[in-house]
Amino acid sequence: MQNDKAPVSMYSPQLLDHFEHPRNTGSLPDPHVHVRVENPACGDILELFVRLNGDHVDAITFRAKGCVPAMACGSAVTELAKGKSISEARRVSREDIEAAVGGVPSASGHATALAIDALQAMLTKVG
Repeated sequence: MQNDKAPVSMYSPQLLDHFEHPRNTGSLPDPHVHVRVENPACGDILELFVRLNGDHVDAITFRAKGCVPAMACGSAVTELAKGKSISEARRVSREDIEAAVGGVPSASGHATALAIDALQAMLTKVG
């Protein structure tokens, strides 16, 4: 008997879009700030490269190694911070990242934590 049902993804369309078509990828030449955050439990790594223009995030890119949600959340966090002032970027939350990727499975909550930890590390370096 053939099953005509398509497989159901545990990932939202937004999460898959950020994973399949990541925004702001790669390193940034001459960044003002570069941070690297690792989740020791799963081994996921997220790096952010940031160039500022005054107190605004002029350019932000990422490199990630890890699971599908970690890659998607890295993409989303750059979109959420890009163009914002430092004070606006400080208000980006885990919930904002999760909403930007259309939610994450409960077992993948570490991905939003990694993204917000990287953003906070970057903001700490900025001052």
